[in-house]
Amino acid sequence: MTDSTPTLSTRRPSRRLDRQGLVQLLLLALLLVLPVAADLAGHPYYVTLASRLTLIAMAAVGLNLALGYGGMISFGHAAYFGLGGYVAGIGAFHAFDMTPFLGSLPGSDNLLVLWPIAMLACGLLALAIGAVSLRTSGVYFIMITLAFAQMVYYFANSWPTYGGQDGLPIYIRNRLPGLDTQDPLTFFLLCFAGLVISMALTSRLMGSRFGAALTMARLNDTRLATAGISPTPIRLVAFVISAMITGLAGALYADLNGFVSPSMLSWHLSGELMVIVILGGVGRLYGPLVGAALYIGMETLLGGLTEYWQLFLGLTLLGVVLFARQGVMGWLAGREPHA
Repeated sequence: MTDSTPTLSTRRPSRRLDRQGLVQLLLLALLLVLPVAADLAGHPYYVTLASRLTLIAMAAVGLNLALGYGGMISFGHAAYFGLGGYVAGIGAFHAFDMTPFLGSLPGSDNLLVLWPIAMLACGLLALAIGAVSLRTSGVYFIMITLAFAQMVYYFANSWPTYGGQDGLPIYIRNRLPGLDTQDPLTFFLLCFAGLVISMALTSRLMGSRFGAALTMARLNDTRLATAGISPTPIRLVAFVISAMITGLAGALYADLNGFVSPSMLSWHLSGELMVIVILGGVGRLYGPLVGAALYIGMETLLGGLTEYWQLFLGLTLLGVVLFARQGVMGWLAGREPHA
């Protein structure tokens, strides 16, 4: 007798390029083509602006994994963004000065060394913060993540060895063997690759059993627990991966600016990342990219006209919350297939 009961394994996703796929493809194409065109036209400023947009989007991808997919409203993701930046800055500082870190560890300006260290440092910090904050929920979770982030901020602010509140300059951009990282277009392509990989990783995670468990932990953790899966370790792993993505974006951002300061650790930046995720669409894979494009675009265009440009940002955010609950990406691409 043949069992005709449908199973998950027999359901194959459609490979047809639907409206959402077309919008996503168009977004990536625009992000890639416009900076290349600007470079060919001799306008490196716009290439650098595209790099900034890409890295802010990448940091928001990290937050979206925790906030959008995991339901963890973290108000302290700037801690990981800034920590990644300080790893890049401190490594470059000791490599340039030819002095050891903590008296024994050599400095390095090799990105293949700095990136794993930045991600590891952010992962360990998130592991410690998550182990404490995930014991709570709701507003208590928000406040604990904010409190830990502010501790890191004030620590950097009072660390005179690395500039304290004045920040730490990176005199020479960290290098990647075989590539000229000083070239604006080359550096943009590095940032673009990081964004694409981070989104691909998020998509892969959310399409796996881990993603299904994380979604159930957000929707109904009691039901997940009755299935024999503890929600806390699932959330903690997602929180750590989220921090590592944001930390890598911070390391690249410090190299882009040639400077790292406590402002990269400020709660203001955590708020900006949250606004970007909400604008683009909470829990939407391409939401952070759309949100970052809106945020950076308004800051650049309206900021040049008036210092009160954030008034228009607030009105836009209000409109999204009231009339486009799935964010601008949801309005552009329609409802997610699983929704």
